[in-house]
Amino acid sequence: MDKWTDLKALHDQTATRPILDLFDATRAADFSVSADGMLLDYSKTNIDAATRAALVTLAEVSGLTEKRAAMFAGDKINVTEGRAVLHVALRAGDDAVITVDGTDVLPEVRRIRSLCAAFAGDVRSGAYTGQGGRITDVVNIGIGGSDLGPAMATLALAPFHDGPRVHFVSNVDGAHIHDTLQGLDPATTLVIVASKTFTTIETMTNADTAKRWMAEKVANPAAQFAAVSTAADKTAAYGIDPARVFGFEDWVGGRYSMWGPIGLSLMIAVGPQAFDALLAGARAMDDHFQTAVPARNMPVMLALVGLWHNQICGHATRAVLPYDQRLSRLPAYLQQLEMESNGKRVAIDGSDLGLHSGPVVWGEPGTNGQHAFYQLIHQGTRTVPCEFLVARRGHEPDLAHQHLLLVSNCLAQAEALIRGRSLEEARVLMAKKGLTGEELDRQARHRVFPGNRPSTVLAYDQLTPFTLGQIVALYEHRVFVEGVILGINSYDQWGVELGKELALALQPILEGIVDGSDKDGSTRALVSFLRG
Repeated sequence: MDKWTDLKALHDQTATRPILDLFDATRAADFSVSADGMLLDYSKTNIDAATRAALVTLAEVSGLTEKRAAMFAGDKINVTEGRAVLHVALRAGDDAVITVDGTDVLPEVRRIRSLCAAFAGDVRSGAYTGQGGRITDVVNIGIGGSDLGPAMATLALAPFHDGPRVHFVSNVDGAHIHDTLQGLDPATTLVIVASKTFTTIETMTNADTAKRWMAEKVANPAAQFAAVSTAADKTAAYGIDPARVFGFEDWVGGRYSMWGPIGLSLMIAVGPQAFDALLAGARAMDDHFQTAVPARNMPVMLALVGLWHNQICGHATRAVLPYDQRLSRLPAYLQQLEMESNGKRVAIDGSDLGLHSGPVVWGEPGTNGQHAFYQLIHQGTRTVPCEFLVARRGHEPDLAHQHLLLVSNCLAQAEALIRGRSLEEARVLMAKKGLTGEELDRQARHRVFPGNRPSTVLAYDQLTPFTLGQIVALYEHRVFVEGVILGINSYDQWGVELGKELALALQPILEGIVDGSDKDGSTRALVSFLRG
């Protein structure tokens, strides 16, 4: 804990220092990191050279180098489940070799990817058809990692769509699948059921609903189903041809799985070539993460900035603010990636953690957020570190003036957060409006911005498949680095289990089959009300 203590001492010494005072001719360059055309600027934080050195030391003494090598080598770093953590294998280069239990896993990865690409190509070309003709729509049914990643990426890469329309259903709320299927033609719709075990209750409930919907119009609905699952017996019992079943190994966690068969829906939307570019972008970030020194390593520095703000400064949340409308689902994706991974209370050895783990992650795209929650970010009593994302150019050349306005707003918000507005500046502003005396002072106080609030900016040329791969891999590795330094296992998720178990027990109570007398008074009262 000595290095944490050193960092807290540095924070105590600099907490009230104006961030603007740190800027000289070289700060912006010194406190930014580049990687394959992408720039991470963290100069608008209160991290100085001494703090950065202490943060880098913290990473080094945590064994980051060795643990990173262990992950990429296929060691079983998910110790509570005895599994390797190899989402990086799903995008590894053609010459790579990664072994698990003495076997190179990459030939099978490439074989499954080839099968997915062939099926995606058949759907896109019309070689595979529905019982009413060429496939016009694809409905991906999954939840959690089987939904958030591909749904986010499919929206992000909308300019590259040249295949069937792709829709996503995750919530067991019947409204979700009802509203999604409404207006689709069952005879030209392909349903992809994404569930590793083919037992996930929300997913299978929605799959059954889709199958009944399709059966109203087509003779053999299972012929228009595909599955991303390892449960070959269950998919066969469901009537799905084994040729349309694509499995993946247990060393791929759900929230890290969009690079493999879970990304099939995305591959159908944009095509195998664009999907390969997504993998190439992630692979470029993997290479950078493995080779760049810590202070010039984008995932490492993004993680260290996050740890500084959360564990050292005590800021409990971070806002992810993409000034890129097609990244509107990125904050939701990162909520799972970061909060399910690092939302832990014990260290790897089972001991109490002793400090806070991951922050609350939230956000919305700019400029919409500016007219919603930015009020709290700028003038609220809590500091919320902000992470802006913005592209140099959009995909609509005829609307370049709107993109310029978008970028202007992004940079202005980051500037406003550190600059703020003093009471004296507010008084001058009100005096120009003709106010005087107590009314001037009262109005001025409402217009004070504390400022000195930190942010980072991730800038890139354009949101392409390659760029999206970089962004997602960057955040994946950030989670890994933070987990290593915190001493936790980022790759299990036992916190989701208890609620599932209790939901299964509550269903028969709601149905009136079980009396529920063992439940607490609140739960019994709510059951009574909701049963009517």
